[in-house]
Amino acid sequence: MSGKSGRARRIWAAIGVTAVAVLVAAAVLLRAPSPVGHWNSREGHSAFMADYGLAWQAMPPPARVLDVRTGFGVVRVYRFDGTGPTRAQHPFVLLPGRSSPSPAWADNMPSLLGLGDVYVVDLLGEPGLSVQEVPIEDAADNAAWLDQTLAALPEERFSLLGLSIGGWTATNLALHFPQRVASLVLIDPAHTFGGIPLGTAIRAIPASVPWLPKAWRDSFASYTAGGAPVGDEPIARMTETAMRAYTIRLPQPSLFPERDLAALDAPVLAVLAGRSVMHDTAAAAEVAERTLRRGRVVVYPEASHAVGSEEAEAIAAEIGRFLAEQR
Repeated sequence: MSGKSGRARRIWAAIGVTAVAVLVAAAVLLRAPSPVGHWNSREGHSAFMADYGLAWQAMPPPARVLDVRTGFGVVRVYRFDGTGPTRAQHPFVLLPGRSSPSPAWADNMPSLLGLGDVYVVDLLGEPGLSVQEVPIEDAADNAAWLDQTLAALPEERFSLLGLSIGGWTATNLALHFPQRVASLVLIDPAHTFGGIPLGTAIRAIPASVPWLPKAWRDSFASYTAGGAPVGDEPIARMTETAMRAYTIRLPQPSLFPERDLAALDAPVLAVLAGRSVMHDTAAAAEVAERTLRRGRVVVYPEASHAVGSEEAEAIAAEIGRFLAEQR
C-alpha cells in the first residue's frame, strides 16, 4: 500500500470503524430518551444522501437492491454476483462498522467478489438507507432484525463478514440464531475478544458530540488508523457526515462471556490488527485462540484498526483458504 490510494483506504476505514468507542462516549454524554435512531435535521439527511451517492460511485453495480421488512424496520440490502470462475458454497453477508454504511466496503469488493456472491447490509439503527421503526432494546433484538433479514433472502445459510462493530453484530447473530450462519469472518471486531481500552474511550468523547468541530472527529479517526491523515475523500466525508447528522439509539454492546464464545459452533476466522486501539491485540488473540473450538486467528502485526482496507487482498486470500478447509 502506498501513495494517495493507500492513505485513502486508511482514511475511510478509520472513520468508518470508530465503532464502539464512540458509542461508549455517547452513552455517557447523550442520554436523551429518543426510542429509535434518527436524522437530526432535514439538512443533515440531505447532506448525507449526497455524500452516500458520491461514495457509492466506487462500488460495483449491484445485481439487486432489496428493502427487507423486519419487525424492527426496513433493512437496505445490496446483492452482487460473484465474478470468479468458482463461487463459495454460501454467499457472503458484509456487516460494516459504526456510522459506516455499505459504500465503505468499496476497496474490498473486487477481491471478495472473486470468491463468491456478496450481500452488503446497511445496519439497522445506524446512518444509512435502512430505516429503524421500533426500538432495539437488547442483544436479542439486535440479532432478531438481522436474522429476519437473512430469512427473506433466497439462500438458507451465509458466511458473515463483520468489520469492527459489524464483527460483534455477526457474532451476536451466531449466538442467538446459529441456524443461518455457515461461518464467521471477524475483522478486528470490537467488544468481542476484549474490551475497549480506557484511553481510546476517553479520546472518543469529543468525536461523539455532533456539534463539536469536524477536526475533533477527524483527529480520532486518524488515531484509530495509526495516525494516517484524514482528507476529504467521498467515503471519509460520507462517514463524518453520518456521525454528525444521525443520532444512534442502540443498546451498548456487551463483551461476550468466554463461555458464549466457546459455544459457537460455526467456524470462525478472526483477523486482528497488531496496532489496533480497540483492544489489547495480544490479549484478544489469546482469548480467541483459547475459546473458539473451530477458530483460526490471524494477526497482521503492522496493521491498524483499518486492517480491513489496509490488507484487503491478503484477507480475501485468507478467507479463501479458510473456506476451502471447511469443505
